[in-house]
Parts: sequence; structure tokens; C-alpha cells
Amino acid sequence: METLLSALRLPFGKDGLSDGQLLALARKRDETAIRALIRRYNQRLFRLARSMMKDEQEAEDVVQETYVRAFTALDSFRGDAAFSTWLTRIALNEANGRLRRRRTMVELTEIDRSEPAAGAEIIMFPLNSSALSPEAEAGRVQVRRLLEEAIDRLPEPFRVVFILREIEGMGTEETASLLSLKPETVKTRLFRAKRLLRAELEKALQPRFSDIFPFAGKRCALMADRVIARLRGSV
Repeated sequence: METLLSALRLPFGKDGLSDGQLLALARKRDETAIRALIRRYNQRLFRLARSMMKDEQEAEDVVQETYVRAFTALDSFRGDAAFSTWLTRIALNEANGRLRRRRTMVELTEIDRSEPAAGAEIIMFPLNSSALSPEAEAGRVQVRRLLEEAIDRLPEPFRVVFILREIEGMGTEETASLLSLKPETVKTRLFRAKRLLRAELEKALQPRFSDIFPFAGKRCALMADRVIARLRGSV
């Protein structure tokens, strides 16, 4: 009762509550508590699902199914692990199940889907950010797309480890537990993922090195005009 009363007294709603407090309310079907938990873990689950499915819509489906399964089975959550770990494990199982069904379908229909669907790209859930100029925003989007395409080309075992460790900031032990791997295997896969990612980025950026720090066209002409003007003044 005291937990519920303290929640009502919080000035910023339920987003400031701990997972345990939100779960106590969610078990009573408190929709605002459920929404708060969804907001808290949307980013992690979407990134994980997207890294595995390599398709935005399928990733969203995985996240949605994860939440449905979790919130309809809260009574089975005993708190032996963190709620975030339990939720992430459900997402992993859901994504792996879909991948297995996808591979079975490929075998049956003999359709080659070795390449991702055309136009598929990582689209993050909206995040708060300060206003950027159109040029800065365009550059940010271009860099993000370049990184996402490079990550997409990583082998799945390396890609998932990279997302969990480097992007979501999970520890080696927690990642190993989630993926049923040895910590040493997680470290090895992360090392190889970084090495492959570096190679992919170098390959993508190499042709663009000649475009760095451009000084041509009107800028070049104006420089020539200024130099000529100064030379004339010195005569």
C-alpha cells in the first residue's frame, strides 16, 4: 500500500519509478505503468530485434509480441533475474523462432533471401535531441545509414553481440547469460565484430577520401579573385 501511495505522490508520474514498482502496478493491469515500462525498454528491444531480423517491420512485430508475452505472463516472473534481462530473453526467443520459421520457408520454397529486403534500414525509435541545422541533420543521417549498413553486413552471431555490448552497453557476463554463451566467446565475437566493422567502414569510406575538405568551384574562384585584388593593390 505504501508503494502505491508513494507512486501517487511522485510529481513526474510513473516514469521515475523503479522496475519493481512499475511491475507491481502492471500486475494490476495499470496501463500507465505498462506504458512506462514499454518506453523504458523500447530502444533496447528494437535494436536487438532489428539486428537479428534485418527488417524494420519484422523487428517491430518482435518487440510487440515480446511485450504481449511478457505482460500476459507477469505472474511467471519471479525476479531471479532483472526484468530487463527477462524481457530481452523473451525478445531473443521470439526473434530466433521467427528466423527458424523463415529459414524453413526458404528451404520449402527455394527462394533466395540471402540479401536483406530492398530498402530495409535501421530506423530507431524517436529520441529527444536538440535541433540541428538541415546540413548537420543530413550529415548525421548519412553517417547513421553508413554505420547501419556496415552493421547489417556482420554475421548474425557477431552482430547480436555487438548490439548488446557496444550499443546497449550490456556487460560481458549478462550478454553471455542471455545468449547462452561463455564469456570468452562473447569477448571473441565482439573483437571479431569490431574488426569486421572497421574493414566494412574503411571499404565504404575509401572512395570518398578524395572528397574531404573540398575547395573548388565558386570558393576557388573567389580565392583567386581575392589574391588578384591584393596583388593589384601591391603594385
